Amino acid sequence: MAEGDKWRQLSEDINLKYRPVKATRGNIYGTEGSLLATSLPFYRVAIDPSIDKSTDWKASFDSLARNLSAFYKDRSANAYKRMILDARNDGKKYLILNRHQINYQEKIVMSNWPVFKKGRMGGGVIFEKIDKRYRPFKNLAGRTIGFLNEDQYGVGLEYSFNEYLQGRNGEALFQKIVGGSWKPLHDADDIKPTDGFDIVTTLDVNIQDVAESVLLRQLISKDAAFGSVIVMEVATGHIKAIANLEKNQQSYGYGEYYNYAVGEQGLTEPGSTFKLLSMMALLEEGKINLNDSIDTGDGVYKFYDRYMRDAKRGGYGMLTVRDVFEKSSNVGVSKMVEEHFGHQPQRFIDYIEKANLDKPLGFQLKGEGIPYFKNPNDKNWYGTTLPWMSIGYELKITPLQTLAFYNAIANGGDMVRPMIVKQISRGNTIEKEFKTETLSRNIASKKTIKLLQELLQGVVDRGTARNIATDTYSIAGKTGTAQKLINGRYTQKYYTSFAGYFPADQPKYSAIVVIDSPKGYNAYGGDISAPVFKEIADKIYAQDMNIQEMDKNDFQRVNNDEFPYIRAGKAEELQMICNSMGISNHYAGNNTWVQSSISNKSIQWVSNAVEKPVVPDVIGMTLRDALYILENKGLRVQFSGTGRVSTQSLTKGTAYKSDQIIKLSLS
Repeated sequence: MAEGDKWRQLSEDINLKYRPVKATRGNIYGTEGSLLATSLPFYRVAIDPSIDKSTDWKASFDSLARNLSAFYKDRSANAYKRMILDARNDGKKYLILNRHQINYQEKIVMSNWPVFKKGRMGGGVIFEKIDKRYRPFKNLAGRTIGFLNEDQYGVGLEYSFNEYLQGRNGEALFQKIVGGSWKPLHDADDIKPTDGFDIVTTLDVNIQDVAESVLLRQLISKDAAFGSVIVMEVATGHIKAIANLEKNQQSYGYGEYYNYAVGEQGLTEPGSTFKLLSMMALLEEGKINLNDSIDTGDGVYKFYDRYMRDAKRGGYGMLTVRDVFEKSSNVGVSKMVEEHFGHQPQRFIDYIEKANLDKPLGFQLKGEGIPYFKNPNDKNWYGTTLPWMSIGYELKITPLQTLAFYNAIANGGDMVRPMIVKQISRGNTIEKEFKTETLSRNIASKKTIKLLQELLQGVVDRGTARNIATDTYSIAGKTGTAQKLINGRYTQKYYTSFAGYFPADQPKYSAIVVIDSPKGYNAYGGDISAPVFKEIADKIYAQDMNIQEMDKNDFQRVNNDEFPYIRAGKAEELQMICNSMGISNHYAGNNTWVQSSISNKSIQWVSNAVEKPVVPDVIGMTLRDALYILENKGLRVQFSGTGRVSTQSLTKGTAYKSDQIIKLSLS
């Protein structure tokens, strides 16, 4: 340590200085170990041309110059040789050979070149390490992973968890040389850097990819301004995907420029998805029954000096409370809320607070939007505030806050804090672990929660989202369509959404889809956002074996000499199934995908070459396997029915175009 103090004292006189040596930044992983971001080592190649004192140094520099010319291809061997010899003759101790940075493998190759193979002390070579951030999945979850620049400004995980990711810089002695460059010196008092911690997220790469691709397709189709998707695991609050895509006005394409799902710019009037809170408050008061009747008249109702209108011209007339929610009647909901809470609006606000919608969620990403709700004591609280608030206006929340509320209904009334990082570690050592936190237990009574679940399923079965109902599994949710407030006036631009969960009877995933300012007719949540929800849910359901009930007809044993209906799939999985059932089966190949044939009371597996650049044969496969194969080939899959694939619209072995539709029938 005393030696180090001495060097620091003399640094100004002899151009020595202790400078920081950057630590290697930690990695960011997905939930299944997928590498989302890492630091790759790159090197800038320099040399101290005065170091090599060998008798054959001229010949060595000749060979080195030829290697440099052949590698960089930017100047001749003679030019490199002159540059090195001139620096040596001028007494230079540090010469950058090329500004182009090389990777680790190239460094290994260079280390065996003439002069360089003598190392730093014998040949004078200096490989200056420069870490660069690399994302194996390119722009996938780009805004969520985020960045951190040299000014310490950033977003996403890189910024929010920089304290752990950045590690601790070291310190080394450098000498300032001619030209203002700094040459590293070896010193006993050098402090080695400590690499950063890794963070393990809850993100699922497959679900993230599905969310982004489905959202992008709808945004392009509707020429919308931007869109967001969040997928969350109901019981844990684990975020499986966050997608944010916004139109680039210069290129007319879409990119991820801001996290509207979470951040302040994502705060907006949600519209009809907020009606779920209104129904919760009404049911908790115990003054309504789902079969009570409400007169919505001709779809227009006056509150003080403003008119409330329903989407349907001419109105719905007399409706039950259940119908009011399923048809999303603005008049019906606002009349009920005004009748029961108009004389004491603070009671309605109390239900908002009980549902934790009035405050930030404490999400792990920095920059979470702060909800905005009026208070009955505020100067801007008017007689019309409560009716409009009841249908999702005159308030602002983010999509993540809306989803947390819907997730609580799916979770039996317990609201969990959404989370995106579950662990911080270095190697096999866990530094910090994040567990699921319950923000509020029983945001409503069990009876009310059950009724709300019925209402949400009714929206899909009979109401404004009946276009996404499916026989394969059940969906529960609510559509939302809000007029956009621009420069103080409501416009004919809409903020469309769908929030819900699936399977409705045993919820595993909740999700919200938001699409802003879609163009064209029928710009409603049920027409714009709900189909995106369904397509994402379809693909998650098809790929997640844990939420599928095993098709009893698929592997059912039959009498005598008959065999189970196993036609095609993954070799390893099908062999395991047959072995567990005591069915004789044989496979001599090594392909991943196989088809079955029967021979001598035994199943023979035959290779199914799905890798060929033609339409593959997916007949007999489960939907999960068929989706995996077809979508990896760039085909768009539409399917109907349940069970295994019985027919496919594109003939196997034929050529196809990227993004072409293939229709599958399952039975």
